[in-house]
Amino acid sequence: QVQVVESGGGLVQPGGSQRLSCTASGSIVSIYAMGWYRQVPGKQRELVAEITHIGRTNYADSVKGRFTISRDNDHNTVYLQMNRLKPEDTAVYYCLVDPVGSPFVWGQGTQVTVSS
Repeated sequence: QVQVVESGGGLVQPGGSQRLSCTASGSIVSIYAMGWYRQVPGKQRELVAEITHIGRTNYADSVKGRFTISRDNDHNTVYLQMNRLKPEDTAVYYCLVDPVGSPFVWGQGTQVTVSS
């Protein structure tokens, strides 16, 4: 069984920065992909960024140039560095881990609020 724990999030002013972290633990052989999604009330969860085990990345158009995803394979951890945050980035951010040979696992979610 795989567990996923997120950290980071909170209140930040527009134009500010924040970093989210997500660590997977448990019965892990290796992890194919790790990613971040976000959701606001009344809307579907949407992809923010994802990264494969070889470092291939994919970003939502709305965050390109502002957010950077990275991962530490030795520690099964993925990071999301968020810069130049906007009020429309306010959402609950969820980590998704896709382990090889196991079902993908969601984190519990962490609230990011961008407001003055």
